Amino acid sequence: MRYGVSIAAVLAGVLTAAGPASAAPAKAWSPPRTSYGKPDLTGVWSNASVTNLTRAPGVGKLVVDQAEATKLAKESPFEKLAAAEEGPSNLNDGLLKDGNNDRGYNTFWIDPGKSLANVKGQFRTSWIVEPANGQLPLSDVGKQLLGEARSVRQKNLFAGPEFLPVSERCLIGFTGAGGPGMLNTIYNNNYDIVETPDAVVIDVEMVHDARVIPLFKDKSEALAHHRPASMTLWLGDSVGWWDGDTLVVDTVNVNPEQGRTGPIYLSAKGHVTERFTRASAEQILYEFQVEDPVYYTQVWRAEMSLNARKDRVFEYACHEGNYAMAGILSGARSQEAQGVKPSMGPGIFGTPIPSKNKPGE
Repeated sequence: MRYGVSIAAVLAGVLTAAGPASAAPAKAWSPPRTSYGKPDLTGVWSNASVTNLTRAPGVGKLVVDQAEATKLAKESPFEKLAAAEEGPSNLNDGLLKDGNNDRGYNTFWIDPGKSLANVKGQFRTSWIVEPANGQLPLSDVGKQLLGEARSVRQKNLFAGPEFLPVSERCLIGFTGAGGPGMLNTIYNNNYDIVETPDAVVIDVEMVHDARVIPLFKDKSEALAHHRPASMTLWLGDSVGWWDGDTLVVDTVNVNPEQGRTGPIYLSAKGHVTERFTRASAEQILYEFQVEDPVYYTQVWRAEMSLNARKDRVFEYACHEGNYAMAGILSGARSQEAQGVKPSMGPGIFGTPIPSKNKPGE
């Protein structure tokens, strides 16, 4: 009996150290499903964050801890802009005299988010996860093409509406919000996803872009339904299918002007693969992979979280309210008439540059 008691005591100690004998393994989270059995992606989601596509200079790590994340968020350009605009206005800053200033937004309008993104439970310093340095792996040809596109734009910027950026013409969303891949921007970082058995529609708040993605039974059938290569669309030609519980979207043939202006640069050979996976009740894991042998030296990947919102998405009436184009071009003609060469101002983050125009003109 003494041996029996001793063995029982040892077993009791082992069970106590390991936890209650009745404790079951944590149950894997199961996403809500539609009536036809697929994970339900329908809802309003946001990628608002001070994390950007590429990693900021001097930041070496992809993943940081809470303290580092807080510090980096406070050092973001948007937080610095907000701090600079606190307090009374500086009436000697030259803003009212600068006839060609492009500080179109102050902190009243800007809403990029206030923290680094949390992806897979980690604070991330860039969306890019490959290559490891968090930078676009531009090829020599890619760098040359970017330089040529910027040179042409700079030379002709104020010549007419066709030379203004696509966002100023309200053709597609600012800074790549509509995709592929879908990037965060200075405000309106919301996406309204509607899912049906035959298609998924992503209504992008910024400029009210809408991606209509037809769905097929598998990858081979989906790829067979791409349009002819001669049809180059804004936001590209997208088709989709379900790979288990992940929605996969394959995009080719992005409009050449979109491909040249970026921020995700794509040639006629560009190919983007996006993956949407419900990670929890509050998040979709959004991943995308870019292949383009013209602009890049390698295939590169990015990861992002889309976070659930309980708000509605209202229409962004860009064309209806777009007085900027007429103002920009008429301002340029006025400056030319005065012998002043039109040029870009300092932007929302720059120091105002006094105009060469006389005050009041």
